Formats: sequence, C-alpha cells, structure tokens
Amino acid sequence: MNAQIFSGRKAIITGGARGMGAAAARAMLERGAKVCLWDANADVLTQKAQELAPLGPVMHRVVDVSDYSDVAAAAQEANDQMGGLDILVNSAGIAGPNAMVEVFPPEDWARVMQVNLNGVFHCARAVVPFMKKQDYGRIINVASVAGKEGNPNASAYSASKAGVISLTKSLGKELAQTGIRVNAITPAVIKTEMLDDVTEEQISYMLSKIPMGRMGTVDEVAEMVMFLSSEACSYSTAAVFDMSGGRATY
Repeated sequence: MNAQIFSGRKAIITGGARGMGAAAARAMLERGAKVCLWDANADVLTQKAQELAPLGPVMHRVVDVSDYSDVAAAAQEANDQMGGLDILVNSAGIAGPNAMVEVFPPEDWARVMQVNLNGVFHCARAVVPFMKKQDYGRIINVASVAGKEGNPNASAYSASKAGVISLTKSLGKELAQTGIRVNAITPAVIKTEMLDDVTEEQISYMLSKIPMGRMGTVDEVAEMVMFLSSEACSYSTAAVFDMSGGRATY
C-alpha cells in the first residue's frame, strides 16, 4: 500500500488512546493522514497524542461517545480544525463484566450498550453530514466475532457487537449511492488492554475457538482498517470483514 495513501485525508479515531484505535492512528499517520484521537481517558489520551506527534498532525479531545451532545461538539471541532472529515474509525468499546444473564447487573448492561452500540450510532450521526457535503467518506466500525456467535457470560458485549454489525449494514445501504463506504471488522481475541477486564477463563474459552491458536495483534487489525479506510475500498460497503484466525464460519 502506498506509503502516503492518506495524504490530505482527515480521520477521527475513537478509543484512540490504546489498543486497536492507537494502532490504526499510528498506521494512518505513517501514511500521511491528519488524525484526531478521541478517548474517555484524558491522561492516556494526552500521552498517546504526544507519542504519535512526531509522525504527523495529531489532535486529541476527551470525548464520551455515549453522550451525543459531546460527540456532536467534538465532530464539529475536528471538522473545523482539520478542514474536513474523511475517515471515522469507531474503535471505542468496553468489555463489561463476565456474568451469566440471570445475574448480569442491569446498570452494566446499559453502560455496555451506551458505549459499544449507541457510541457508534452517535459518532456516525454526527460525522455523516460532513462526509455528505464532500460526497466522500470511509466509516469503519469495530465489532467482534462475539457479535456473530455470542460468547457465554458476555451477553451484553456480544449483543452490543451484533448491533454494531446490523447498524453497519443498515447505514452502508443508506449511503450506498453516495461516495461514503461503511464497513465493519469482527476481530476475535486481539491482544489489547481490554483483556485486563476479562477473566483468564473467558480468554481461554475464546482462544480455544480459534484454529490458529493465538491472539491477533493490533497491527494486524490496523492493516485491515487501512484498506477499509482507503480509496481502494470502493465497491465494499455494508460488509463485515473477519479478523478471527479462522474462527468465523460465516
């Protein structure tokens, strides 16, 4: 892929301070993009922005994706500061507790939905109008193989990611006659900080389902995101791209 394939492009990456979001930001900057990182963790966000700054223009803002008014204000600010919005990578997400449905705390269920599903909706709703003005855009939603298959003791996470897949398909179809493409990726277990909130038992269960027998890396995910963010991704929309080490069966 051309080293400067994103020259002149402006990207928002949610959950950009860590994990898959941070890896995508690095890869995009290395290919010439301007990047605005959104994350809820102020300290980690500032540190990541400083770390990435030598690679290219990096803006950052603390954003709660579960709050639409916060997202809308942040999108306007990013558009004004960068001179447009071309790419949105929805990577912000939380795992929630590992618990059976019968004892799953309702407040935790609501929080997972607010961040993982409503957050993607909020960001898309805020950013699409800017993309429509220029008739160009790429939206990449980070779902999960759990959204296809459902992981036991992770009902909220699985359901939220299933929602992200359906939202991707719906929005992609809505925008199919424009220059905007909307796709999702469905990673299996990726080695990120999110695993700190998941039990060893749950991790072992998920790894046992992966034919490759290993976790994926954030850099592997970032390369998929780079294609889906590029002009080369011109005929794929409302689609789901697996990053599952062979786990996904459909």
